[in-house]
Amino acid sequence: MPQLQAAKKDLRKNQRRRAINDRWRSAIHKSIRAVQDAITEKDQKAAAAAMPKAQAVLDRASRRNIIHPNKAARKKSRLLKAIAKIK
Repeated sequence: MPQLQAAKKDLRKNQRRRAINDRWRSAIHKSIRAVQDAITEKDQKAAAAAMPKAQAVLDRASRRNIIHPNKAARKKSRLLKAIAKIK
């Protein structure tokens, strides 16, 4: 356990930040999962409908440094490729 007052404050800050980051990671996972589920069911309409939300979540998360911007771009690219393959 931290002894110094500043270290105690850092611990509290880190716990708050971790909770926020966990919520973001969960949102990312859920949005990507919705697109992937539609792709596995070969439902192009549902995948195309879920994709804009996934893109928005990935973009916002990369802007907030939750994930690396290149990782967000890679995820979006792979999802779009998979949706195009359904045709």
